[in-house]
Amino acid sequence: MPAIEHILESLSTPVLSQYDVVVVGGGASGLVAAVAAARSGARTAVIERSGCLGGTGTAGMVAQWIGFFNDKVRVVGGIGFELTERVRALGGSTGFRRYTLAEASASPVTITNFPFNPEVLKIAADEIAREAGVDVYLHSQVVRPLLGERRVEGVVIENASGRGALRAAVVVDASGDAAIAAASGVPFAGAEPELRQHRQPCTLVFRMSNVDVKAFRALPREDKRAIAVDGVKQGRLFWESLSFCSTPGEKDAICLMSRIPGIDALDAGDLTKAEQVGRQQVKSVVDFLRERVPGFEASVLAGIAERVGVRETRRIVGRHTLTESDIVGGVRFADAVALGAGPMDLHEAGGTGIALWMPPAPFEIPLACMLPQDVAGLVVTGRAISATREANGGARHMGTAMCLGHAAGVYAALAAGGSEPDAQEVRRVLVDQNALVSSDAAVQLSEREAPIEALPA
Repeated sequence: MPAIEHILESLSTPVLSQYDVVVVGGGASGLVAAVAAARSGARTAVIERSGCLGGTGTAGMVAQWIGFFNDKVRVVGGIGFELTERVRALGGSTGFRRYTLAEASASPVTITNFPFNPEVLKIAADEIAREAGVDVYLHSQVVRPLLGERRVEGVVIENASGRGALRAAVVVDASGDAAIAAASGVPFAGAEPELRQHRQPCTLVFRMSNVDVKAFRALPREDKRAIAVDGVKQGRLFWESLSFCSTPGEKDAICLMSRIPGIDALDAGDLTKAEQVGRQQVKSVVDFLRERVPGFEASVLAGIAERVGVRETRRIVGRHTLTESDIVGGVRFADAVALGAGPMDLHEAGGTGIALWMPPAPFEIPLACMLPQDVAGLVVTGRAISATREANGGARHMGTAMCLGHAAGVYAALAAGGSEPDAQEVRRVLVDQNALVSSDAAVQLSEREAPIEALPA
């Protein structure tokens, strides 16, 4: 292998602004973190590489939020639940639905989801951030953290205006890849050489219009599975799924039917390959749907997501590592700041199957999973929290990411005052903002409030 040539650069980077809190990444977790920090009194900015907030739900076109319910117990309150109400008020959803995940697979699971129109979510995200007073930097890439003595002190960004620095008392890493944490020297898991080419596969979502959704839903599950298995056998489908959700009006299908294995999403070349392979898979799946699947005979390809969906990359090694035993055993944590619902969701790295099951009850996630051991001025949220690979499969859903983001934003706003806040103080503020921070609180809410009636999908 030839030696890599290096160039030396001398840069003078202007400081654009000083913030209490800077959030890196404007996906489900980062959006909620930014709003929570701003509502808690912090001068806040959020940095997002795309042209919209919402992340996987908008740019990734994964047009359903899951992780809001464990059976009939709602585990997401606060800003995350408020977002569902906003999207619904704007006409972007008809509310929660009973939905069978991976219906054509060998292990389907029926859950409560919240399907929505991604375009309406873009509008709702803009509005909630603006109303909170968050400074939003779209089309902006964070290129490195500003580091002090074992402390993160801000970030450097690049965009159409050039290069600039944003100083911050606290940075929230909502990048999904633990990008700021890793660059700041925080230990992490998930980048081991033996794992890099054996991650869970990526998915490129696409949207079909002019679909007879009722005709497809009426098809028996056994028929759907037979069609899917035959499609995989022919090499025209790429995993055992015919999963899709629809926007209000139910004339379209937003499809999670591609499966792109062998991708290390920390490698730019692999990400490029994922997008290109994904579009070729979409082409194949679209033809198969039109030819073989009832309801899709007259359908038309209406859109492909701006970017591929990534299930796993790095996870920090924090002050506590969430495990599958923690989840299944219902372990209670004195510093719990977020709740998860499941499902446990691990896609087979090199095959066409999926391990999918619901944990027996809501599970608690402690603040310690979000905090590095030795680096100050930083809190991590979303799928990069400290968790085992198996636990991450149940904690990376967007509903859970919103809960984590709410906690991260409150923690960051309190920490911006100069000292690390006590976990109980974070919990008190979260409860004041209608968040749910313990399994008992979620169960009590479900017993006290009229249940949310989830419509059939």
